[in-house]
Amino acid sequence: MHIALVEPEIPGNTGSIGRVCVGTATTLHLVGRLGFSLDEKYVRRAGLDYWKDVDLRVHADFDALVRALPAAPLHLFSAHAAVRYDQVAYGPDDVLVFGCETKGLPLALRQRFADRLRYVPTNGRIRSLNLANVATAVLFEALRQQDFAAVARRPDQGAASG
Repeated sequence: MHIALVEPEIPGNTGSIGRVCVGTATTLHLVGRLGFSLDEKYVRRAGLDYWKDVDLRVHADFDALVRALPAAPLHLFSAHAAVRYDQVAYGPDDVLVFGCETKGLPLALRQRFADRLRYVPTNGRIRSLNLANVATAVLFEALRQQDFAAVARRPDQGAASG
């Protein structure tokens, strides 16, 4: 599985998603302009001591991501989608794409991939859910559909502390 964050702005969200990626053998892709530095000192200061274990790929723009994973099915997540995230089938090579925290996915991407848009439902009382929470929820639905094949053990089977 792959998670792609398009122009993420908040290092804590990216760090939380990175941690989930480490624990689920998921590759994390950062796409476009970042709202923070990937400098090791900065990342360590943000408390992301496991960052070195993230399978991280950085892409200049969305087309670079597509070129890097030409055969991988894309699923783009937006409040503007018509298909609920749990109503589609996910495979082990799929890319789950999320926009930045304040603006979501750019309109150009939503238009270009209109048939690949999915949403996570809310009751309408909030503008949006937290990026890290949504990415985690969607990833675990995708992994559930694959019987958690990428996750080899239960947490109580030799889990690291923390």
